[in-house]
Amino acid sequence: MASVYEIFEFFVYDTVKIILLLYIMIFLIGILRTYIPQHKMREWLSRKKFGLSYVFAALFGAVTPFCSCSSIPIFISFIRAGVPLGVTFSFLVTSPLINEYLVVLMLGFFGLKITIAYVLFGLMLGMASGVIISKLDVNKYIVEDLRFNADEIREEKFTNFRERFGYGSSEASSIVKKLWLWVVVGVGIGALIHNFIPQELIEGAINRAGIFSVPIAVLIGVPIYANCGAIVPIAVALFQKGVPLGTSLAFMMATAALSLPEAVILRRALKLPLIAIFFGIVAAGIVMMGYLFNFI
Repeated sequence: MASVYEIFEFFVYDTVKIILLLYIMIFLIGILRTYIPQHKMREWLSRKKFGLSYVFAALFGAVTPFCSCSSIPIFISFIRAGVPLGVTFSFLVTSPLINEYLVVLMLGFFGLKITIAYVLFGLMLGMASGVIISKLDVNKYIVEDLRFNADEIREEKFTNFRERFGYGSSEASSIVKKLWLWVVVGVGIGALIHNFIPQELIEGAINRAGIFSVPIAVLIGVPIYANCGAIVPIAVALFQKGVPLGTSLAFMMATAALSLPEAVILRRALKLPLIAIFFGIVAAGIVMMGYLFNFI
């Protein structure tokens, strides 16, 4: 069991990291928005031909090395910029699931074929989740003061970089003030869960679940807050102890893509029904993947 110092260190490090990332990303995207006409950005990220917008969002998520909580700042920036909600969720799913250091770790532990299959499934899960959410009437579940306001954007006029800098800074400060408390609460919950749940307890629960091991692994993995790099060794240990490959990977994906702290932070931007829909779609997709890997 972790010491009080380790829990405090985890809490402080992740809280500072996420708040700084939140400010920096919203600041930079705010400046970018002053250069690119809003309708152009929305058109580019709303392309329906061949579902390219979902492909771009999923691929962008795959090259960003963020955990489930750290990816939220960019997700919120997309919402504020008027990017279609389904497209933003494609990014939110793949960002914590796939990144370069995870690929390196998986290559070392699981080999090339399994790594390629994992990456492809992660991309497909992100795109499919985005498409499903886009078909639902869920825009009403975005918290009102974080919704895109086209009139507000059109009224802004910028003549020099100082004004653009000021706009980005004002946008970032405004959103951080609305979110910082949710970040603190979310990361605090994550620190407790991360440091108080023994690995042996996870292994025992999954090993005893039998045919229900995949959904049980997902249910256990969802509350835990950790990035893929930290959870890969646990997935490997489960696999080496006889847990089926799909079950081990399902646990890893659930831990990386979904977490209780993520839900707490998202609550400031999204209402509970949409958070439940998002978690349900992604968890169901991960369960399907786990059984698929178990039976091939």
